[in-house]
Amino acid sequence: MTTLAMNTGSSYERELGAYHLLSSRACAVTVLVLVLLGTVLDFALYPDQVLRFALARAVTGAGILAALGLLYTRYGRRHVHIITFAWLTFPQLMIAWMIHVTQGEGSLFYAGIILTIFAVGTLFPVGYLYTLAFGLFTMAAYYLACVTRPGGVGDTGAFIFHTTIIAFSVAGSTVYTYYNERGRRQLHALKEEVALKNRELEANNRSLAEIKGQMLQQEKMAALGTLAAGLLHEVNNPVNFCMMAIDIALEEPEAKANEVLKECLVDAKQGMQRVQYIVSDLKTFAYRKSGTDHESAQFLFERALESAVRLVGHEIKGIAVQRHLQPDTLVRGDEAAVIGVLINLLSNAALAMRKGATSAPVIDIYAEARGDRLKITVQDNGPGIAAENIGRVFEPFFTTREVGQGLGLGLSICYSVIQRHGGLLAVESVPGEWTRFTFDLPRVTGGER
Repeated sequence: MTTLAMNTGSSYERELGAYHLLSSRACAVTVLVLVLLGTVLDFALYPDQVLRFALARAVTGAGILAALGLLYTRYGRRHVHIITFAWLTFPQLMIAWMIHVTQGEGSLFYAGIILTIFAVGTLFPVGYLYTLAFGLFTMAAYYLACVTRPGGVGDTGAFIFHTTIIAFSVAGSTVYTYYNERGRRQLHALKEEVALKNRELEANNRSLAEIKGQMLQQEKMAALGTLAAGLLHEVNNPVNFCMMAIDIALEEPEAKANEVLKECLVDAKQGMQRVQYIVSDLKTFAYRKSGTDHESAQFLFERALESAVRLVGHEIKGIAVQRHLQPDTLVRGDEAAVIGVLINLLSNAALAMRKGATSAPVIDIYAEARGDRLKITVQDNGPGIAAENIGRVFEPFFTTREVGQGLGLGLSICYSVIQRHGGLLAVESVPGEWTRFTFDLPRVTGGER
């Protein structure tokens, strides 16, 4: 809470500084114009002083113009409050001088002083102490303008009346500034709170999207498990009958004498064995019990990899899959989930290489020990990932596939799976050359076997 308050305060000061700079520039131009147009008032009230006052107005305007130019420099942006206070005193000093050389406490120019005080309090986004200081400076200038005249104050009643009116102006402007400043701070705090709530809402939406993706994946896994359980029952028996029939046929003299027939029977047997392997791989999904701590189970990564390669065999047909594995790949984790990650990575690589018409497509898979972790790398020589997309590949529902060809949940779910195993799924790519995904799994050490 304290950190949020500090951040809110600092951001408010930055916002206020920028607003004050803009207001100071705009008001400097306005005051400059009003100072010069005041020549009309000089002519109406003191026609004998027009030339003298015009020179004073020109000097004051030059000072304001110089301050305005300074506000467009780096120094001016850093010290906007001081510079603004300085140029605001120019017209006050000019008016005080005019009061001094004309009628003193009887001069109507005191109205200009009051106008400037209210302008500072209402137009500038400054604190009440700033307004109070400016008001006290103005009162001091008016006091000196009157009492330092030859003969001093002539009309004490008018002096007290005008001084009181100026004091009322200072007090009213200061009070207005105080509550205006509080209102600005409350409005800024409200904006910050709304922005914070929006950020929290975005984070919640991302979490919900991830949860939705995980639930969808779990439903898919459950459906696959149900399918696999049925296949185990429906496919195993006929496959075993076929295998037995092929073995008997291979023992027949006609098969031994006919090389073509023998080769056909051997191919058929290999095909049945492939079906057995696929059904065996599907067992991994068929018997995943809810409530089981799958992340603590032990399995060979190379076995999970072979299962994934077989299950995506139709997608990676014609693509060379090269394995670079160390001898010991025993890891701890959810074998079915890791197989799902590998299936996703292999399928994405195959799709990208086919879409990019990669010549001699290759997927290289590395597994090497890094302390108590097994680092896995899946790299292809496909078209790579565009620079504007590589930072978004793990976002839920982000996909570059055509409509209807994917929800964009695969890699975000893979990221969560590896995260559950204490690892990190990362991606690197050089567009037009290669894409590399890396992740790591906890190894099973000798004492844990």
